[in-house]
Order: sequence, then C-alpha cells, then structure tokens
Amino acid sequence: MKLLLVYCKNFGYTPTIKTLVTAPENISPAQYENVEVAFIQVEKEDEERESDVEKKLVKNLKWVCGKNQVNKIILHSFAHLSESKAEPEFTKSLLCRTEERLINAGYTVSQTPFGYFLDLQVDAPGFSLARVFKNI
Repeated sequence: MKLLLVYCKNFGYTPTIKTLVTAPENISPAQYENVEVAFIQVEKEDEERESDVEKKLVKNLKWVCGKNQVNKIILHSFAHLSESKAEPEFTKSLLCRTEERLINAGYTVSQTPFGYFLDLQVDAPGFSLARVFKNI
C-alpha cells in the first residue's frame, strides 16, 4: 500500500467520469474544511496481508491526525502511486472497514466517490507534516 497524507485547509471534489459500472449514479460534489485527506493506493500484494495492512493504515491515519490536530479524515482511492493495483472490490471493502474503525475511534470520516474520476480542489498549507508519504 502506498499512502499520501495531505492536510487541507479546504478540500473538495466534483465527480466527472464514472469508471466502474457498479458505481452509483448522480453523485454530488462535496467540500470539507480542516481535514486530513488520505490518497490511498491499495496494491495487489495487500490482498495477501489484509489484516496487517488495514491495521497499519488506521494507525498511520490516527498518527497524522494527532500531529495535525484534526479529527476529520477523507479516504480517497488513488490508483496513481504504484503500478500494482488490488481488485476494486477488495479496495472498496478495505476503505469501508477502515472508515468504520476510525468512526468507532471518534473520528469524522468520509470517502470520495469510488469508481469515479474527480475534479479536486486542494488547499494545502506548507508546513512539515502537511504532506506525508508512507509505504505500508
């Protein structure tokens, strides 16, 4: 798994192109303030180490939120950090389980629409932990 964490003063998206037949229709744009955005590349090899990857993902998200003093997280499937890609069903399931674990820990969590290309609006300040890359 590759993980790019970006603290954003403002983050928004507008769905543009549906890429998965199974994705829902009529997805609305959204805007968020003071949020940690996780660009997540789930790789094929992650399917063999599901529990370990999920645990490390949650741990890294909690850590960076603590460092940036936020409790809001956006999970964004981002298949551009590696050539290796897990199956879409596995990726979506992992994101949903991660969301549930974080909500149970007291975080406010949302996911960008899975199965869409999105126009992104990113307002990310430039300080030390505003951008973190992890290879899980």
